[in-house]
Amino acid sequence: MKQILIVGGGITGLASAFYIQEEIKAKNLPYKIKLVEAEDRVGGKIETVHRDGFTIERGPDSFLSRKKSAVDLVEKLGLSDQLVRNSTGQAHILVGKKLHKIPPGSFMGIPTQVQPFLFSGLFSIKGKLRASLDFVKPKGKVANDQSLGLFFRRRFGDELVENLIEPLLSGIYSGDVDEMSLMATFPNFYQLEQKHGSLIKGLNKTMPKHPKTKQKKPGIFYALKSGFESLVEELEKQLEDVISLNTAVDHVEKKENGYHVLLSDGTVYKADAMIITSPHTTLRKMFSQHEALKTVEEIPTTSVANVALAYDQKAIRKELDGTGFVVSRNSDFRITACTWTHRKWPHTTPEGKVLLRSYVGGPHDPDAAFLSDDEVVDIVLKDLRKIMKIKGDPNFKVISRFKNKMPQYTVGHLERLEAIRDYAATNLPGVFLAGASFEGVGVPDCIEQGEKAGTQLLQFISKH
Repeated sequence: MKQILIVGGGITGLASAFYIQEEIKAKNLPYKIKLVEAEDRVGGKIETVHRDGFTIERGPDSFLSRKKSAVDLVEKLGLSDQLVRNSTGQAHILVGKKLHKIPPGSFMGIPTQVQPFLFSGLFSIKGKLRASLDFVKPKGKVANDQSLGLFFRRRFGDELVENLIEPLLSGIYSGDVDEMSLMATFPNFYQLEQKHGSLIKGLNKTMPKHPKTKQKKPGIFYALKSGFESLVEELEKQLEDVISLNTAVDHVEKKENGYHVLLSDGTVYKADAMIITSPHTTLRKMFSQHEALKTVEEIPTTSVANVALAYDQKAIRKELDGTGFVVSRNSDFRITACTWTHRKWPHTTPEGKVLLRSYVGGPHDPDAAFLSDDEVVDIVLKDLRKIMKIKGDPNFKVISRFKNKMPQYTVGHLERLEAIRDYAATNLPGVFLAGASFEGVGVPDCIEQGEKAGTQLLQFISKH
């Protein structure tokens, strides 16, 4: 009987365990899985709070509907009827003290139509002229990697980057565009520039053309009606006999055939192969004899928090049209974004109520995630009241923190990842790394990594 160990019970570990278990059942393989999770619950950053009729996500609340790995897993778990698309509406950027509509015809902040940008109040005439140089500037030199900021500033200038591209892109990774790796986050933009020269021309040539219609376009995101945690709960149910909670890995020792894994409960698990999906910050402790793995310490982390505020509708004297806003760094605000969740996801909020979800922290203000509850709420309310007329205190609030939990894909990330994996392949055969620290922080990216690692592990075991 071959023994498989999966370390970490976030969505990556759960997905890999689920897909391995499916394969074991389908082919009646003589393999046994064990998944260990250091915390007292599985799901990692995915957690849903149900209170007074509200459905509040502490971590991720949705995923891109075009990312098939998440849709496929939802379907396999029989949860397709739970999928709901976001309500589409106007999104805004806060620059200075004013909310501006995101110009139509932009893709991740990059113009694909000239006219809406020319008439937008987001940019000065000088900024618009500088951005238009994308049409004539030559493509950049071939490079292994560069920062997102360097790449986009070269093509469009500072104003477009800081007032539009950065707030949209940095929010995805909780990162600083001037530090983030282009090739680890958005390599498609580099490829477009190399092929077409102009990014605007490249996007216009490659983006699918939709016929003009007066009908409202469907939302591009999916959520789950009863909350994202319902996905975790179904996986947990399917893997009931596999999961051990409150169990960390203290040390891994390579043996002639497989690994002896010392667990925090004092037991030793003998594994033929392993998938490590816990944060990269845990690797050095587990494999303390392997000095070469110190490369993982070059992957920085940052801290973020979010605050969900529930109100009666009448408490919001001035509700703005749309689904929310992101904040430019050229603004005197500490919040980085706010989602008007009751507008974007109506299923989350009872009739006559309002749900606002605001974000603080990140690379420019990481200390915000460590402040007291009262201090964080004060920051959020002070900022929201600058642009919305809110009367009184919220009915309740839910504060969620991710302290040093957000991996940063800085320049050179792919090279570091390759070095770590090459070392593991040679010196730790049968150990596979996956998760948000490595190849994508979104839920679909993590599911895809979990499935891929499961496939690699099964191929390895079948040959040894």
